[in-house]
Amino acid sequence: MSGPTYWDYLQLPSLLDMQRGLDSSDADVSVDELHFITVHQVYELWFKLIIRSMRLARDHLAQPRVSEETIPYVVHHLRRVNTILDLLVRQWRVVETLTPQDFLAFRDKLVPASGFQSFQLRIIECLMGLDESHRIRYGKVEPLDHIRKLADASPGGEVAWRSLEQARGELSILGALNRWLLRTPVQGTSPGDPGDDENVRAFLDAYLDRIDQNHTQQLHRMVERLGEDHRPHVEERFASIQDQARSFLYGLDVVPHEQDSARRIRAAVLFIESYRDLPLLSWPRLLLDMIVEFEEQMVLFRSGHARMVERVIGRRVGTGGSSGVDYLDKTASYRVFRDLWAIRTVLLPRDRVPELRSPELYGFVSTERQ
Repeated sequence: MSGPTYWDYLQLPSLLDMQRGLDSSDADVSVDELHFITVHQVYELWFKLIIRSMRLARDHLAQPRVSEETIPYVVHHLRRVNTILDLLVRQWRVVETLTPQDFLAFRDKLVPASGFQSFQLRIIECLMGLDESHRIRYGKVEPLDHIRKLADASPGGEVAWRSLEQARGELSILGALNRWLLRTPVQGTSPGDPGDDENVRAFLDAYLDRIDQNHTQQLHRMVERLGEDHRPHVEERFASIQDQARSFLYGLDVVPHEQDSARRIRAAVLFIESYRDLPLLSWPRLLLDMIVEFEEQMVLFRSGHARMVERVIGRRVGTGGSSGVDYLDKTASYRVFRDLWAIRTVLLPRDRVPELRSPELYGFVSTERQ
């Protein structure tokens, strides 16, 4: 037989010799420690594939002109990422077959190693677009600085820090997405077209008027069912929601020099979500759905991690010195694609959205506008 064997192609002898932890052979580690090492190595291998897929999706979305044919390619890679993350969320159940006593038997060998030091998970966060100012510290320790300091004294530190530094300097998926959304035709016009800003503002004004009308109808129904005594409270609540919707859609919640771009990006998201059944918007709305699902899976992954840790070791101090479960629970609050989540609060039913202008632009016809 000529050519490589299955074990040669996958380099199985080398791969299967990597589960020895700090010992000279995996024969020297308990079956429970072997379990722990194997599961976490599998996580890191999946992280490697997630990172490659994220970069491919990002690179295609970041092109100066994104053709209609490119969006399905981006969606394909994001769907793969989401499928992997779904698997990783369920994989916590495998970790949970480790009982507290099983883990405590070898836990001290890990100190000060910790999952907190997974530089590939930090790369995923960077490529998503997590603002470093939003990173949650444990105590006074800043996550990326912690990895940098450890890298100086670690055999694998150079690779870890170089990889992480590269990711920190790259365009994120959030950045590429916002560039793409900024160019999205809204009610028939794109940036640079005559009257585009006025057209976007008119669309937002019309949408806010429809939201107000919808709130008025909901108010009447609620008062009819709850009684007049509830009117002041319900009116106040709807007025607050309307003010928040206007502030969000017009970008009044961001610094002044970013308001114009924020307004147009959010108008594009609102437009795609509101008219998602139009042929030309079918793939863009699927792209937005994939990105929301991506972040949702990350939240589920973090929540699952916290519950697994709590189940196995309770609320002990983490092996890396963190607050353990408390720290992990806080990271589940991360939201990178905030606009995609926030837009759901202001969406209207299909039959109440403003009238579509230039509907012929959103049929199955290739366009140079995106």
